[in-house]
Amino acid sequence: MTPATTPTDSRTPLVELSGVSKHYGNVRALEGVSLEVHGGEITCVLGDNGAGKSTLIKIIAGLHGHDAGTLSLDGEETRLSSPREALDRGIATVYQDLAVVPLMPVWRNFFLGSEPRKGTGPLKRMDVDLMRRTTHAELLRMGIDLRDVDQPIGTLSGGERQCVAIARAVYFGAKVLVLDEPTAALGVKQSGVVLKYVAAARDQGLGVVLITHNPHHAYLVGDRFVLLKRGTMVGNHAHAETTLDDLTRQMAGGSDLDDLRHELERAP
Repeated sequence: MTPATTPTDSRTPLVELSGVSKHYGNVRALEGVSLEVHGGEITCVLGDNGAGKSTLIKIIAGLHGHDAGTLSLDGEETRLSSPREALDRGIATVYQDLAVVPLMPVWRNFFLGSEPRKGTGPLKRMDVDLMRRTTHAELLRMGIDLRDVDQPIGTLSGGERQCVAIARAVYFGAKVLVLDEPTAALGVKQSGVVLKYVAAARDQGLGVVLITHNPHHAYLVGDRFVLLKRGTMVGNHAHAETTLDDLTRQMAGGSDLDDLRHELERAP
């Protein structure tokens, strides 16, 4: 899971946010946030609860419009009006709840909402054999050896369900993959499995946005790191420009943590 070599800045980003802000009434959710997402690269967005990560996801995914700044796709300034438009433009978002139907088989969830059909007229029906074969082949191509795609997806582990969602996004032609805290509820081993497939998506040329509050996971795979705090950007680093200790310190509060430590120290 070694981060990819950082490409030259002359390439046009797949997604670029410049000075983006979002307010809900008097609440400042984001203020002046900028980031770039390049193909074959993982951009990690780190921050604690309330840092603005969810709002950032919603803007990139087309759920919410931004109030200030610019959003550009492939160098073209745009404003996404819906998640469907974002998906049509090649942006696939995988949320924590994964939006799967637990009792349906893996292959049905893989094609959910995009089922291929065969036949004509009243005989037109879902092409189940094609969906089964394709699901198995695409999972295998991503390195996921799932023997039985007929098993309910709810019987898979959390890490395996995340991997199915990643493989689905790759199959349906995503250019940008946005992952919302994919390792938040997973143990060490399952987190490692998910990060392996996140890196596999990057190696296939996708631009990946990894939202996380875990600097250790981010540093394993990240090429760029954007740190948010209370809606503002407090850091923007390339992998070669920072260390895990630096990321951890900034995530933990930096100088605020030092002040707290002094306050809690016992008198001699």
